Amino acid sequence: MLLRVSVLLSLLALTGCEQPLTLTKVCEDTPGLCNDLNTDSHCKALRAEVIMARYHEYKQPTDDNKYLLLKGFEKYDQCVSLAAKIEHIKLKTKTTSRVEAHLTSIKEMTRLYQDTKNTDHPGLLYYHWSRNNNQSALTKLLALENDPSVTQSAEMQFFLASYFIKFDEEKTIDLLYKTLELNKANETPNPEIYTTLVSLFYKHEKYKHAYTFARVAQLSGITNVEIFPIEQQLTAAGKSLNSLDTLAQQTYDSIQSGQFVSPREF
Repeated sequence: MLLRVSVLLSLLALTGCEQPLTLTKVCEDTPGLCNDLNTDSHCKALRAEVIMARYHEYKQPTDDNKYLLLKGFEKYDQCVSLAAKIEHIKLKTKTTSRVEAHLTSIKEMTRLYQDTKNTDHPGLLYYHWSRNNNQSALTKLLALENDPSVTQSAEMQFFLASYFIKFDEEKTIDLLYKTLELNKANETPNPEIYTTLVSLFYKHEKYKHAYTFARVAQLSGITNVEIFPIEQQLTAAGKSLNSLDTLAQQTYDSIQSGQFVSPREF
């Protein structure tokens, strides 16, 4: 009995002393996850995210971890491939390390695509279709349209909207509304949600809707929204912008607090 208590206390002591996982520790323990990436300060945050995602995928190669790593490598590669074009006058090795990182990204993304050819993970299915034009992946994804893994994911609702916009604009609006409903407090929605809603509402001459979401976009810091033509349409029809400005502020606040509810009529 004393021995069991002693062992238990030892395990608890070890657990209590366990060091948190850090970037430095990962690179010391598994240098292969770090050494083939760029060594300078470019893309520093994205590089750190990729290294941690590589570590988790290395330890637990689940579809969820592969998906996170794939997304991480795609963002990192977009950054580092641009940085690779910048000539470093004094230290050519820095430019070389960016090129190596770009090649690593391509190699790793290819590996992840190969590893997940038979996946049922909705995010991976979307990537297989949108990046590789894999039609069977699209078919599998659409079959999951009403699955909770899709209906309860803001990301997946947005992905579906990007597909349906080609032939079902009303459904696209519903999916974009659902995306905003699922947005968590203090998270910033994809700017394309707002610009797409503005574009669709303006196209269908729903100018109050278009103006409201154009103002929400502006409140969110989005600058590439054409609001002047919408204002002209509304003022020409004798509509008050003040009430819509108030509605836009309320809509923005509800999205930011994670309490947005899809409006069906304004």
